[in-house]
Amino acid sequence: MATGMSHTAVIDAIANALRGEDCVRALFLSGSYATSLQDEHSDIDFVLVASDGATDEVAALWHEATRKTGEIVLWRDRQTSPILINAITEDWLRIDVIVLKSDQMSAQTRDRLRVLFDHDDIYEGLNESTKSQSPSPRRAKYQFEEFIRILGLLSVVVGREEYLNGVAGVFHLRNLLVDLIVEETSAPHRGGALHLNRLITEEQKEALASLPAPVPTRDAMIDVHLAYARAYLPRARRLAKAWGVEWPERFEAATWKWLRETLSIERPYASD
Repeated sequence: MATGMSHTAVIDAIANALRGEDCVRALFLSGSYATSLQDEHSDIDFVLVASDGATDEVAALWHEATRKTGEIVLWRDRQTSPILINAITEDWLRIDVIVLKSDQMSAQTRDRLRVLFDHDDIYEGLNESTKSQSPSPRRAKYQFEEFIRILGLLSVVVGREEYLNGVAGVFHLRNLLVDLIVEETSAPHRGGALHLNRLITEEQKEALASLPAPVPTRDAMIDVHLAYARAYLPRARRLAKAWGVEWPERFEAATWKWLRETLSIERPYASD
C-alpha cells in the first residue's frame, strides 16, 4: 500500500485502477484540480460515471482504488448524499467522488471537469460552461428572511440570558453574510468553503475582518448583532434590487419594531 504519494500519482493510481472496469464508463476530475486552481492543501474531487449509478459494486471498486493511495482512516459511503463518497487517508489526503449515471450528467459542464478516461465520449456531449446567473429569487429571499429571523431572536437570547446560544446565532449571521459577499463578486469556479480568500475583494475582506467577535455577554451580543445587521442588510437590499427579488419589507419592519420594544434597539442603517 502506497503512502505519501503526490496528488498527481494519486490521481493516476485511481484512474488506472478503474479504467478497465466495465461498469465504470468515465472518470473526471472536478473541483480545483479541474480548473487548475489547486494548491498543496486541495482535496481531490472526482466525478465517476457508472452504468447503474452509485451501486454497492461501484462503491467497493472505489474503495479498492482509493486504498491504493494510502490507508483509509475515514470512509463515508453515501451517508450525506446517495451519490457521494468521502475518504481521508492516513496522511490526511481528502478524496471525494460523486457517482452518476450518464443521463445524470446534464448539470455538469466541460469547464468544470478534466477527463481522466471517457469510454462513451460523455464529455463531448456536455455544455461548455454554465451561464453566469444570479441566485434563484426563492433562495435569495429565503436567505434575506433567515438573516432577519435570526436577528429577531436576539430578543429571546437576551430575555433568557442564553448568551452561549447567541454566539451560535452570530455564526449563522456570519455565514449568511459571507454567502452574500461571494454573490457580490459573481466569481466563477468558487470551490469549497476554504477558498474564500481568492473569491472576495480586499474591501470585502476588510469588512468581514472589522466585525466584532461574539462574546457571551448581554452588551456584546447586542453590539455584534447590530454590527452584522449594518454589514448585511444594506448589501442585501442592493442585491435584491439588482436581482429583481422582492425585499421582505414588512418582516424587517416588524423585527425592528420588536427589537425596539423589547431591547430599545433602533435600526442601525437607513433603509432607503
